[in-house]
Amino acid sequence: MKSLLRLCAATPLVASAIAPAAAFAIEPAAAAAAQLADRGNSSPVAQDYPSAGDGDGVTAGGYNQSRWAEDWTKYRDPRKRDDILDRLKYIPIGGDDVYLTLSGEFRYRVNLTTNPNLRDREAQRQDINRIVGGADLHLGDHVRLYGELAHAGMSGRNLGVKTGLLHNDLVVQQSFADVTGTVGGVDLGVRYGRQTFADGPNLMVVPRDNNTIFFVYNGVRAWAKGKALRGDVFDFKTTRLGVGGIGDDIIDDNRRFSGATVGTVLPKTLLGGSNLYFDPFFWRLRNSNATWGTRTTEEVRQFYGLHLYGDAGPVNLDWTVNYQGGEFDNRPISAWLVLLQQTYRVGKSRSAPRVGFHFDYASGGGAYGDGTLRNSLAPFGNNIYYSYQLYATPTNLIAFAPSATFQPMAKLRLATEYQLSWRDNPNDAVYRANGQAFAGTQLGNARKIADTIRLQAIYTISPRVSITARYEHLIAGPALTDANYKSSDFLAGWISFRF
Repeated sequence: MKSLLRLCAATPLVASAIAPAAAFAIEPAAAAAAQLADRGNSSPVAQDYPSAGDGDGVTAGGYNQSRWAEDWTKYRDPRKRDDILDRLKYIPIGGDDVYLTLSGEFRYRVNLTTNPNLRDREAQRQDINRIVGGADLHLGDHVRLYGELAHAGMSGRNLGVKTGLLHNDLVVQQSFADVTGTVGGVDLGVRYGRQTFADGPNLMVVPRDNNTIFFVYNGVRAWAKGKALRGDVFDFKTTRLGVGGIGDDIIDDNRRFSGATVGTVLPKTLLGGSNLYFDPFFWRLRNSNATWGTRTTEEVRQFYGLHLYGDAGPVNLDWTVNYQGGEFDNRPISAWLVLLQQTYRVGKSRSAPRVGFHFDYASGGGAYGDGTLRNSLAPFGNNIYYSYQLYATPTNLIAFAPSATFQPMAKLRLATEYQLSWRDNPNDAVYRANGQAFAGTQLGNARKIADTIRLQAIYTISPRVSITARYEHLIAGPALTDANYKSSDFLAGWISFRF
């Protein structure tokens, strides 16, 4: 315990509890497939508001991208423990309410990309490993300390610049304390420190599991949850990652992200029987180094949104309508983001095939001119939703993608998608997932960006071990080829172990 407290004091934020270096784990298969598959069902947690809509991300099979969102108190009962790893999920320290949960992840992955950056170049190969160890210390019913260390390794050929999200000797990925309680039947809580955050549409705020190191924030989050109504407020700054040890990962004062969400459980009688959630939200993002066109300066952007998601009979839906205002370089911002994803279960069983589509509208225009800036953006969303190769983002984009998922075997899940994408404004650029423009694309006037064929297979060997394979063929359209960009193939595979 003394060494744990010394490490808490050494981290950039208050309170951490770090697992031993031998603790390894990986992401749930449901999280890895989130962009093509329907939502998983969350496991129960100690609160009245349904966990599927509580703003902490998807939990499937007991596992969550944010490991602190998991509840392993079932292992208080020794009869439910099957092996030694089960014992690590609940280590009593003092009675039933003071205990430690250890978590871990190991992921080994290989990516192969032809024509990297959509240029006529030799293929790129990335050999990537992720190692994470975490500890969740519960000091009674109301106080909790959580800490997580992560390592990201990358080798291969034609790698280019190695960022801290893909290559990092060691990083304090999360380090926080939270205090919770119940007043008048309402669950209250406040959390301070470095943490993941997923309280919003998947395309706007997620930890970004595709990265080797998660996208994490520094600051405070507070919430109140009743049976059918909740509120969540937050004030964060992002993290600027180095590539060495824990001393070079600092709070980025240039990006401040704050806001509030109100969540509601809609009546189950709607549409003849449903489990739907409706979450209005208001966010504010200040970026001192925002770049549009040839200008880099401060941008303050407000997000006014409505998010409807859940199940209505055999239909699973996730709809977002978001207006964005604010100011960039003394110019007004006026942008729209409309995200409509829906699937239909063909059959009654949970493993029945699903067919569906997503349609997305992200306004564009103004980056290379004067007057109103109409380019929308998703602050910190799922960066592989439109391209496994990170070649598209919801800025100046119209996308339509039919999809199908099916399960030919009990442990095998397949997903396929054909996406067509265009520019909203042909006088603005085509944008990558990191927000950067494809140089020269603003000079053409073609609307068609690309057709993209995507396949994914996940084989679940056990609840702790899975194998994932992805393939993408991007057929560049004239909005890209007119600027001398090429088509590209992407192939990835990885094995994951977690506990």
